[in-house]
Amino acid sequence: MTIQSRRQFLATGAGLVIGLALPIKGRAQSGAAAVLSKDGSAAGTFAPNAFVRVAPDNTVTVMIKHIEFGQGPFTGLATLVAEEMDASWAQMRAESAPANDELYKNLFFGLQATGGSTAMANSYIQMRQAGAAARAMMVAAAAEAWDVPATEISVADGVVTHAQSGQSASFGDLAEAAARQTVPVEPALKNPSEFKLIGTDRPKLDTAAKSDGTAIFTMDVHREGMQTVVVKHPDVVGAAVASFDASAALEVKGVVAVRQIPQGVAVYATSTGAALKGRSLLTVSWDTSMAETRSSDQIYEDFSQAATREGGVVVEETGDSGAAIDAAEIVHEAEFRFPYLAHAPMEPLDAVLELKDGKAEMWMGAQFPGVDKGAVARVLGLDGADVALNVMLAGGSFGRRAQTTAQIGSEIAEIAKAAGSDGAWKLVWTREDDLTGGYYRPLTVHRMRAGLDADGNIVGWENTVANQSIMLDTFFDDGKSEGTDPTSYEGSTKMPYDLPALRVNWVRMESPLSVLWWRSVGHTHTAYATEVFLDELLEKAGKDPVQGRLDLLKSEAGRDRAVLEKVAEIAGWDGERVKGDRAYGLALHESFSTYVAQIVEVSDAGGYPRVHKVWVAVDCGVAVNPNVIRAQVEGAVGYGLGTALFNELTLLEGGVVAQKNFDTYRMLRIHEMPEIEVAIINSVADPTGIGEPGTPPIAPAVANAWRALTGQAVRRLPFKSAGA
Repeated sequence: MTIQSRRQFLATGAGLVIGLALPIKGRAQSGAAAVLSKDGSAAGTFAPNAFVRVAPDNTVTVMIKHIEFGQGPFTGLATLVAEEMDASWAQMRAESAPANDELYKNLFFGLQATGGSTAMANSYIQMRQAGAAARAMMVAAAAEAWDVPATEISVADGVVTHAQSGQSASFGDLAEAAARQTVPVEPALKNPSEFKLIGTDRPKLDTAAKSDGTAIFTMDVHREGMQTVVVKHPDVVGAAVASFDASAALEVKGVVAVRQIPQGVAVYATSTGAALKGRSLLTVSWDTSMAETRSSDQIYEDFSQAATREGGVVVEETGDSGAAIDAAEIVHEAEFRFPYLAHAPMEPLDAVLELKDGKAEMWMGAQFPGVDKGAVARVLGLDGADVALNVMLAGGSFGRRAQTTAQIGSEIAEIAKAAGSDGAWKLVWTREDDLTGGYYRPLTVHRMRAGLDADGNIVGWENTVANQSIMLDTFFDDGKSEGTDPTSYEGSTKMPYDLPALRVNWVRMESPLSVLWWRSVGHTHTAYATEVFLDELLEKAGKDPVQGRLDLLKSEAGRDRAVLEKVAEIAGWDGERVKGDRAYGLALHESFSTYVAQIVEVSDAGGYPRVHKVWVAVDCGVAVNPNVIRAQVEGAVGYGLGTALFNELTLLEGGVVAQKNFDTYRMLRIHEMPEIEVAIINSVADPTGIGEPGTPPIAPAVANAWRALTGQAVRRLPFKSAGA
């Protein structure tokens, strides 16, 4: 198959193409606009971040700068454009933007990137302005053609109308003329009271293609003469090839070459089956001198010993917590342990690269496409302008495709380099490759201590967090963090509760294992540690979990209060934590500027929790697509619940990963998925993230219900490893 380049895309009969370069909120606007004529020739110049294309067939295509792997940017960003254009939803289309950090940058990150639940938040004004500009140009073209005042023209459902003269035209009819109009620099935006599409449900743009099999993923890409390549990676993360014997592998029909690359030993073949069979027959000796050879138990003990009050760096402090706790009527302490976790998306990692005449073209699902593109250029010694990367649909990610090291881009580039000639290669990772290949959610230890006075009030709170850093020593490290990494402890600081004396320490730990963002990053463990520990303190004080939290909330924590009160309302909370064989637990947590409260109903299913229902209240600002929000919350709850109950990556003696596929890295099964009721808080605030915030509260809510039901406090996740 052939995927169009950006230039080919622009020259395929587009009547109007608009781009906008808009600033991060609060900065001065800069940039110009480019309008391209029907044949793709430039009528002006502009370096856009996002394009709107109106074709003569009346379709409106939005170039989406964020990868679509199920979280909804195709639909969400297209909704913003459609709203301001006054387009019909039936005429809207979406396509992935190619890799270009300058044109398609995430305004929060400064490079083309999907992550941190920022797709909607950084695009909200930008994409609305793109749609508003397109609408204004359509109106100007119609006014000129009909010789009427632009103020007398209206637009609705993709039709431009001058009621007084009875004239009307579709967007497609006006596209070529609109392309000759001046692009407005600051087009007027609608008042939210005028929204027709934003805030209402509609079908997702990518659902039909993903349902009927016409959606194109990286595995669907085929290039002439392409070879499939699998790589034998070390069993112990951080090891390197000492020597290898490929004689048996080369005897396999279809295997054409075996070559060493920095990542391991690559097997090149005419089919995936041949490549995998050849790899299974390789004999490789590994140098483990730089590898992680400790077991998980050893790492836990090392991290635990480091997590002392005196260890690390103080990242938040108010009052003298030590003195307050020492003088308290009741002192409560706990240590929480969280394992390494894999992302385990349904589609394992893959990529296609074609090298021809000094130019490279690549196809892959990348969260940081510019980073992967840059890695290919560096490895192959090419100018960046000679490398193109087509961002493909992907079957999930949860952070796995966002490597600061360009893991996959570098690996496929090394495969091409080792081949030593022009050609095309498809890199395929198996599930076993992914689970044993590193890049995990960091193993983490929280050591906590707090004090209560005689009236049950919290007088002091301390939390020491020990784990590896994801951000430090990467291109995200701007040198201003003074050796700290907020993604390692986010959620344990800036809590919404009014605690008179608080201290949070972070201890940076080291390991050859690569660690990476995992759905909701630091909040995955901080929400559990803080909300379970707080719940235990409220229980010791004889206070209701809902009212106790409400009483502790700071005066400025109005959005936390709103979701907490709402979830209590929809769940019918009456203060009874145990009713017959069912128990109820609560958690409140803000992440990525989105506020979420959850209440769960739990029973004992033979020694571990069975979650029957989850009530969720969420405030993510303007609800652009309510059905997408509900779907993301439901998915986040299921993902977080399965992980909390079952998932951990365990290093055995010598550092070998025990879990290699879904038989040992267990997913939540369909009959275990609880009923979920989601209440979305009505808001006029700018949209915030929704892909991740539903995950953090589920595990602590279940743990709090489980403790109420059984009296057992779960200090280590997953539940199955804690004896639950």
